[in-house]
Amino acid sequence: MAEGQPHLSIQMSDWNTNGIPSRKQSSPELAGRGGSILTFHNICYHVKMKTGFLCCQKTANKEVLRHVNGIMRPGLNAILGPTGSGKSSLLDILAARKDPHGLSGEIFINGAPQPANFKCTSGYVVQDDVVMGTLTVRENLKFSAALRLPKSVKEQEKNERVNQIIKELGLSKVADSKVGTQFTRGVSGGERKRTNIGMELITDPAILFLDEPTTGLDASTANAVLLLMKRMAKQGKTIIFSIHQPRYSIFRLFDNLTLLAAGRVLYHGPAQHAIEYFQSIGYECEPYNNPADFFLDIINGDSTAVAMSETNETNTESTEECTEYDKTLAEKLAEKYSNSAYYQETKAVLENISLGNKKKTKAVFRQITYANSFLHQLKWVSKRTFKNLVGNPQASVAQLCVTAFLGLVVGAIFFGLKEDSTGLQNRVGAMFFLTTNQCFSSISAIELFIVEKKTFIHEYISGYYRTSAYFISKLMADLIPMRTIPSIIFTCIIYFMLGLKPTVEAFFTMMFTLMMVSYTATSMALAIAAGQSVVAVANLLMTITFVFMIIFSGLMVNLTSIMSWLSWLKYFSIPRYGMTALQINELTGLNFCSSSNITNLISDSTYRQISQPWCTGDEYLKNQGIDVSSWGLWQNHLALACMTVIFLIIAYLKLHFMKKFS
Repeated sequence: MAEGQPHLSIQMSDWNTNGIPSRKQSSPELAGRGGSILTFHNICYHVKMKTGFLCCQKTANKEVLRHVNGIMRPGLNAILGPTGSGKSSLLDILAARKDPHGLSGEIFINGAPQPANFKCTSGYVVQDDVVMGTLTVRENLKFSAALRLPKSVKEQEKNERVNQIIKELGLSKVADSKVGTQFTRGVSGGERKRTNIGMELITDPAILFLDEPTTGLDASTANAVLLLMKRMAKQGKTIIFSIHQPRYSIFRLFDNLTLLAAGRVLYHGPAQHAIEYFQSIGYECEPYNNPADFFLDIINGDSTAVAMSETNETNTESTEECTEYDKTLAEKLAEKYSNSAYYQETKAVLENISLGNKKKTKAVFRQITYANSFLHQLKWVSKRTFKNLVGNPQASVAQLCVTAFLGLVVGAIFFGLKEDSTGLQNRVGAMFFLTTNQCFSSISAIELFIVEKKTFIHEYISGYYRTSAYFISKLMADLIPMRTIPSIIFTCIIYFMLGLKPTVEAFFTMMFTLMMVSYTATSMALAIAAGQSVVAVANLLMTITFVFMIIFSGLMVNLTSIMSWLSWLKYFSIPRYGMTALQINELTGLNFCSSSNITNLISDSTYRQISQPWCTGDEYLKNQGIDVSSWGLWQNHLALACMTVIFLIIAYLKLHFMKKFS
């Protein structure tokens, strides 16, 4: 790509500026090539750490960052440091994606306070890929364009935007290939990473953040990704990224370097001057040594990185580092940096900016702005969710096949129910199985929010859609195809194979009942799973809850015989409502004594009629304490509907108030 070629330069109204202050507001000290300049002043960050067991927990403050200052100009700005140095925390803070509790300091964009919706107008590429694997590269980019560009941008312009990004990122050959999931093979790791970058470039952000963009990539692919970022930087973009230990071919692309250790800045300035700076404070880089490795050796106290004047001092230390020693070394290096000309120059520029912004109000940290209406968001998120469902046959088609197979097996076991004592027992057993199966099959819904949790958090913070649009689209995609259709298939197979009541009303009542049980159980699964990070935990909670509910379903124990101080638990049993409705629907009006009366000879002249305890279905229901009236039937559906609404409200609130900032 030619250096003078404008990068992604389709002119569109109202979105070129992205809400970022113009360079006209910048201080004279920030003059340079075009693009946005981000400055940060005295950033300190503490987190509360809990230690000990539940009964005697202690809370301690852990310092993550201390007095961090710097200037990020247009170009490649690398944040380098060992694991636990605070580089990812600093990146999240600069991108306004960190929990503000325990955070202090100021961040300015082009000399003006950071906009309240900065997280929505800047680009942020997370370390873990968040593209939808069941969609193609083009479909993922179209999704980003549809939700992040306003309606004032015409559909044709959005498509041109997507096509140009595909061309610029070198994705033309795989544009219509699926990204790939754990079940299906897709594009390569480098192409996947470029797709993630493309999702953020849709809005043409002035500042782009990347969290360890080379993680999981081989050396050649990582180099290609950094070369792409370098080309974007040459067009005036400010690119800020964290990186752990790059090779030299990557390091030499950096324009600016921020070196962190134990939350302190050890160097901040031009990347190519870093070796010269460390040489000036007594650390000599050996010939042919990778500068990035050299810096990490210094931080870790490796004796090979120390100049001859300090060799004896370093050799007294043990090769195995301890935390206390690391902190001491980091503090010494931080003090040397604070006395350097690089720090004094940066500090002078930052002080001038701070003085000019003393009277300006502080921005609201968590404000999220949306480019489109709720209905537009709902349309596109639902569209993607259904595509994901269709593209994941392991979850959708497999469940329908399993439902049909299970229906045939159960139908064969309970085939041709008769109106006798065994017919009553088998009917009740079949209804118990149907309700229990509907409950346990809904456990698959717990993955609905957990699997896509990282994707949802990233897209929500970036302003793709509202929580409500995401929540409703997920319900539409799960409740309709994954709960309604299996209930219909199950009823159609079971009803006629079992030979249940041959009336249209009874057939559709049973179908509706099974649907309501499935909806309620699914809603409970969503309420438990929303906000959870581990599927196994939600799975365990669901299983335990259903086991207790089954005890109060009405088959295991006669509910009229339970002690009063425990009987109230039956009102929280989903299987009880489903089974009660099914029993009323099927057993009322049936007579089980017409062909089952048995007359046995007890003595020569005495006959005794021995029959089953209940001759009619109504008698059996009465013995179970079930109201056989019309209200007795429909109150179960009303109870299930109320429970569904309550569980869905809980699920939505948990999703809405879930911690979305790291």
